[in-house]
Amino acid sequence: MFKKTKSVLLAAAAAATMFASSAWADGLMTIIVNDPANPYWLTEGNVAKETAEKLGYTASVSAHKGDTNTESTLIDTAITNKSVAIILDPANADGSVGAVKKAVDAGIPVFLVNAEINQEGLAKAQLVSNNAQGAALGATQWVESVGQSGKYAELFGNPADNNAATRSNGYETVLTQYPDLVKAAKEVADWDRTKGHDKMQSMLQANPDIIGVISGNDEMALGAIAALKEAGKLAQVKVGGFDGSPDAVAAIKAGEMQYTVLQPVAVFSAEAVKQADSFIKTGKTGAATEKQLFDCLLITKDNVDKYTGPFTLSQ
Repeated sequence: MFKKTKSVLLAAAAAATMFASSAWADGLMTIIVNDPANPYWLTEGNVAKETAEKLGYTASVSAHKGDTNTESTLIDTAITNKSVAIILDPANADGSVGAVKKAVDAGIPVFLVNAEINQEGLAKAQLVSNNAQGAALGATQWVESVGQSGKYAELFGNPADNNAATRSNGYETVLTQYPDLVKAAKEVADWDRTKGHDKMQSMLQANPDIIGVISGNDEMALGAIAALKEAGKLAQVKVGGFDGSPDAVAAIKAGEMQYTVLQPVAVFSAEAVKQADSFIKTGKTGAATEKQLFDCLLITKDNVDKYTGPFTLSQ
């Protein structure tokens, strides 16, 4: 009788394990990015989806395009669809807190990538580039390219994204060490190429003698390059970017951009999914801390040939 009971219990445990594995395999992992029109966010979504599918999940990718109302609606959809986890690039450091809390209250673990929210203890993990380290890399290279004196301009990202201020502050820390470098203009261009172009035009009109442009991301930098080309001033004005996008790499090869700081988005997007998988199966992410920083890499004309794919640099 005891052997029979034990056998039944073992069979039940095995069945439960198989059911759990099946549930994980069939579970939906919802991935929400900013705007896939930007190759950076496109890569973020693609890598997360591919990683989730390799681990046996169904995966969907959607975009909020920086709008917190859209983000909230997408979170509602994820809850309705009984997602087993949400991978989210938050729209707003403060404004996305409510959306994350809503998912957590519904019992869905949230893993943030690329950008942070201004509250800890809600998301299971926040995986981002080490923006301060990357900004220091970029600004140091920028000085080497531009020189230690003259007027320059800065293109600033979306103020609702903490990354914009972190990068700008990182630039400032390095560039203020050179008193003969004068910031003549600073404009917000919201990470956008078209806005970068338009803001560069206005800055050039007001400051025709600038010698360099330091940008918070590649899209704004590429917009600035287009404006400088139109004005016939690209040869006199050096431009630096941040992201490591394919278009920026092409611009470096063409001699139009001095450098870009590569964010390891492919690395931390995949890692976020792996930590979500670990949490679903064990209740633990496997990481020591909620906030996790991934160091950036510098791409210049000297190592640009080591760029092996979207946001990937061989060492």
